[in-house]
Amino acid sequence: MPAKVSDTYSIRSDADVVAARQAVRARAVELRFSLVDQTKIVTAASELARNTLVYGGGGSMRIEVVERPPRTGLRMVFEDSGPGIADVEQALRDGYTSGGGLGLGLGGSRRLLDEMEIVSAAGQGTRITGTKWK
Repeated sequence: MPAKVSDTYSIRSDADVVAARQAVRARAVELRFSLVDQTKIVTAASELARNTLVYGGGGSMRIEVVERPPRTGLRMVFEDSGPGIADVEQALRDGYTSGGGLGLGLGGSRRLLDEMEIVSAAGQGTRITGTKWK
């Protein structure tokens, strides 16, 4: 079991996105997720951290180890105070993009994780909570 149960990281630059991704990978390895699940978790974290920076204007990521016996999970919470997501369901649809990207970020991240919750309102920021269970 990891010594720390929760860690918080600032996401204000590209370097912070890389650091967030590395922190998630380290925690997934520490929790002994399979290589496939590590890749899924890190990919989702990378997408969500990038969205926090690009669309939310920066924010934070919290990594938590969660227990729901007999399972252990890794939960990531991304928060920003940006413009928010006006239509969450639309943003989750494959192919949707508010920028010039491929539109795979939120929907793809949701498929890579076991649980994902998005709380957002226009002008009020966004909180995305994603969990992968072992």
